[in-house]
Amino acid sequence: MSGVTIEDVRRVAELANLELTAEEEPRMQRDLNSILGHIAQLNELDTSAVAPMAQVGEVLGSTVHYHGETLRVDLVQPSINRADVMASAPETDGRFFKVPRVIER
Repeated sequence: MSGVTIEDVRRVAELANLELTAEEEPRMQRDLNSILGHIAQLNELDTSAVAPMAQVGEVLGSTVHYHGETLRVDLVQPSINRADVMASAPETDGRFFKVPRVIER
């Protein structure tokens, strides 16, 4: 597997809307390659005897007390009426809220 290139760093920075200086790019490249190296080491571990865990709730159960809190059962319930919500919005197109642009590109 080849490592992270400077071009990869620039693309990730662009996607994350980050402005890296010329001095920061090689440092970020080293850091990302180091992280990937640690992940490669973890991938070498034998986890065949470890059961997969998708959700913590499966381990805790739906009513187990954990630090004083009870996990509720996840039930499907009716949602708020969209027309009522949009009627109270300051600005809407009838389906979505309209908000001022905050990110300039």
